[in-house]
Amino acid sequence: QVQLVESGGGLVQAGGSLRLSCAASERTFSSYTMGWFRQAPGKEREFVAAITWSGGSTYYADSVKGRFTISRDNAKNTVYLQMNRLKPEDTAVYYCAAQEIAGTRDADFGSWGQGTQVTVSS
Repeated sequence: QVQLVESGGGLVQAGGSLRLSCAASERTFSSYTMGWFRQAPGKEREFVAAITWSGGSTYYADSVKGRFTISRDNAKNTVYLQMNRLKPEDTAVYYCAAQEIAGTRDADFGSWGQGTQVTVSS
């Protein structure tokens, strides 16, 4: 399994921006499709975005399309989530994960970070 560590969360006002980072321990990081998920209090964890190993393809949940951008730097074993025009409903713990089988379900990803809290105030 890939060890993942997220950072960059915090408190921001609605309309603001944050950039999350996820650093991976494995040299094989560049072979994985990577994803970001989030879990709000009392809700199930949900898919946010994913990026293929080369960065050539990206996928987004409808709720963040046009506001969030996923990217990666394979030389640094790091995947990023740039979050703009944040809304209070974006408040959640954000997790990065390495995909094991094709798909955007929780179960399609096998390695998870510990999460980073994002709080958006109105």
